Amino acid sequence: MNLKPISKHLILDRLNFENPWWIHGKIDEDYQLKPRRLYYKLFYSLVFESDVRRAITLMGPRRVGKTVMLHHTIQGLLDNHISDKKICFINIENPVYRNIPLHELFSYARETVADNNPEDWYVFIDEIQYLKDWEIHLKILVDDYPSTKFIVSGSAAAALKLGSTESGAGRFTDFMLPPLTFQEYMHLKKLDHLLIPTELKWGNKIIDSFSALNIKEVNKHFVDYINYGGYPEVIFSDTIKSNPGRYIRSDIVDKVLLKDLPGMYGIQDVQELNSLFTKLAYYSGNEISLESLSKVSGVPKALLKKYLTYLEAAFLIKIVKRIDQNSKSFQRDNFFKVYLTNPSLRTALFSPLSPTDEEMGDMVETAVFSQWMHRDDFIPYYARWSKGEVDLVRLSNKTFKPKWVVEIKWSDNYFENPKKLKSLLNFCEANKLERALSTTVDISGSKIIKGIEIVYIPAAVYCYIVANNTLTEK
Repeated sequence: MNLKPISKHLILDRLNFENPWWIHGKIDEDYQLKPRRLYYKLFYSLVFESDVRRAITLMGPRRVGKTVMLHHTIQGLLDNHISDKKICFINIENPVYRNIPLHELFSYARETVADNNPEDWYVFIDEIQYLKDWEIHLKILVDDYPSTKFIVSGSAAAALKLGSTESGAGRFTDFMLPPLTFQEYMHLKKLDHLLIPTELKWGNKIIDSFSALNIKEVNKHFVDYINYGGYPEVIFSDTIKSNPGRYIRSDIVDKVLLKDLPGMYGIQDVQELNSLFTKLAYYSGNEISLESLSKVSGVPKALLKKYLTYLEAAFLIKIVKRIDQNSKSFQRDNFFKVYLTNPSLRTALFSPLSPTDEEMGDMVETAVFSQWMHRDDFIPYYARWSKGEVDLVRLSNKTFKPKWVVEIKWSDNYFENPKKLKSLLNFCEANKLERALSTTVDISGSKIIKGIEIVYIPAAVYCYIVANNTLTEK
């Protein structure tokens, strides 16, 4: 039996269905009702900007709201009086579009609205990783239609980044949409009023900061963020919260481990990769070595290195390198730390944590690092030597000397007994740092020990500050 190709009529019908603004002048109500992420303004300005003719690649892990942001952007264009007949949305994941070149799909869209003029369009292409050699197709479109803006998105961050870097030099602008930051979580839940802008004295400088009106209330939401707060859909659904493993694991983790990564890298033993990720999630915030991880997982070290690279490229983990007490890197990177890019991934694999659980300290540290991971100009380090360890160090890009240092604690004991921060004080002395920061549960303040000022900020407030400053800098 000869199989018929998908009819052109079916393709045009699908385009009409996916682009309701061609008829009604607005996006579907389901998308309108969803709140906008704080990253929306940054992304929209890139799309609306018309002087630089580049395609925009919206990258990020699964379920962080990329498709929703595309539709919010389309509504923003409509609100700015861009013609509804000059905006097109195509979801490549739909089988109707499989194996059809982008060039041809753009032609079908123009035919559907009876517009032969290919200029000044905004073309949104979702889940573009499902199109083979997408980066070549996109590069041709950018070259052939210099007055049209092409915006693509995809969940397979590793494949998108690789294709964007290799084939899109000078033609693509990458935009990474991370899991929800703590600031975004508070914003989407309409809890911003619990944190008020203030000023923090840091030596001779006065820097913008925040303080909590009710730190116990903020901490209640911070624990909720750690357990469930990485994904917009989860934070508004009690049903999903009651069984996060079913949603987050099956719809986010498993699809990456069982589908995306094996498809990209030809991984044969997906169960081995799945088991490894589960162990890494359990150890998030702890120092490990290739040797110890190989013994625990049963994966040879050479293959282990590849798996770690794949998982980091898929934006599931972040590897943080170690320096010594004098801020020197090690010739052999035997030891390193692995963090989940979002602490709620752990809940999906194991169980929710309470504020007093022993593992909460590691997840607070993971939450802090997850706020810092979205900085374009920042590489985090941790310091460890024979007699001590410091959690987070920022090195100067020029001198490679420490600019600041943070000790991440989920305890107020170190405010009452600051001498217990022995490693932090020793690191500051060795590197001539006059002050350092330590997080707490509830307490804010500062103390001077051995001539070194320790500034204390509750961990939840610190996460909010970092997330806010990251967005402001971007």
